[in-house]
Amino acid sequence: MSKTVNIVGAGISGLTAAKFLKQFGFKVKVFEASDAVGGRVRTFKKDGFLLDKGFQVLLGAYPLANEILDFKALELKPFLSGAKIFHEKGSSNVVDPLRQPSGLFETLLAPIGSLKDKLLMLKLKLVLKGKSVEQIFSEKESTTKSFLIKYGFSQKMINNFFKPFLGGIFLEKELTTSSRVFNFVFKMFGEGDALLPVQGIQAIPNQLAENLQSDELFLNTTDELNLPSFTSHQAKNYRKVLNVYFKSKVKPFNEALIGLIAKPNCMVNNVAVLDNVCPSYNIGSAFLISISIIDNVIDVKLKENIEKIKNELSFWFNVEDWTFVESFEINYALPNQETVGYKVNEESFIINSTTYKCGDYQSNGSLNAAMLNGKTVAEIIYRRSLNN
Repeated sequence: MSKTVNIVGAGISGLTAAKFLKQFGFKVKVFEASDAVGGRVRTFKKDGFLLDKGFQVLLGAYPLANEILDFKALELKPFLSGAKIFHEKGSSNVVDPLRQPSGLFETLLAPIGSLKDKLLMLKLKLVLKGKSVEQIFSEKESTTKSFLIKYGFSQKMINNFFKPFLGGIFLEKELTTSSRVFNFVFKMFGEGDALLPVQGIQAIPNQLAENLQSDELFLNTTDELNLPSFTSHQAKNYRKVLNVYFKSKVKPFNEALIGLIAKPNCMVNNVAVLDNVCPSYNIGSAFLISISIIDNVIDVKLKENIEKIKNELSFWFNVEDWTFVESFEINYALPNQETVGYKVNEESFIINSTTYKCGDYQSNGSLNAAMLNGKTVAEIIYRRSLNN
């Protein structure tokens, strides 16, 4: 087969499509406007640190990630299963007792919700374990908040755990995101680890691009003369995030857990000490701290945000030596996810007889969806080519 497919954009979907199209015998040319592959999945180096563009993890239970990525080659390092909750009374570790039995009593005693709430979390984990991903995405949709209330969780548990936990994933605290996304994410966290590659999150797209030759991948270009003519997808109600990195000679906490801020009226949503999980993120003498903010502060002056971050977190940590390293303002971090699906109808990928589109926005905002839709569009192109 000598047909060539031009792919505009070397994000996760484009790279996955290229990978499968090559397996199907096509020639590919991938055009990327920036200086590296990855799209929203990028890692930068500064002052001896690896800085992911936005705090990101790979969920080890993602079906497509298991199918197409070489986990061993990525040298993945896991977070512990759970979270460290920072609340008005201090902090508490909340872990999955089925995977970390030693944390059972601290989890039960954590003042973030009732015993009923914690038993409901265990019940939901077991219920979701018995459902396929396809089943979850075929169930009736509601907002995540409505689902949690209907399931029986207290408002205290929603405020202290689900809002900061899901806020960092959905990039919104009102929990208007589809209940299907919540159940999918909760299932993924319950069945696998949250992982960081040793070389940063960009190791994922780098691995997907490994089979592309120099005459197949074109960076710093969109090849204006040869681009297909089509109407691009218009993003609506997308989610933003501000990611700020600090360095400190003292770790704010030592556990390999994501820190969730549950104190009311705080701007900061979550905190991660990258060295606790993946020491390779830091080759210097100070520790690397990632802060995520999902409130609408992107237009606020950086100096003001830095001061407010340190002021808020001084409630729990000594932040006197925290030094700013870098920040990333990500205007389009996730697509709108109030209505989502899993496997998209073939017609949704087809613009015309020679032009196709794919991305996570077509189904749900995740690395898994980006890979799935890249694979699906490659399969559609292959099947249609057999009839021509």
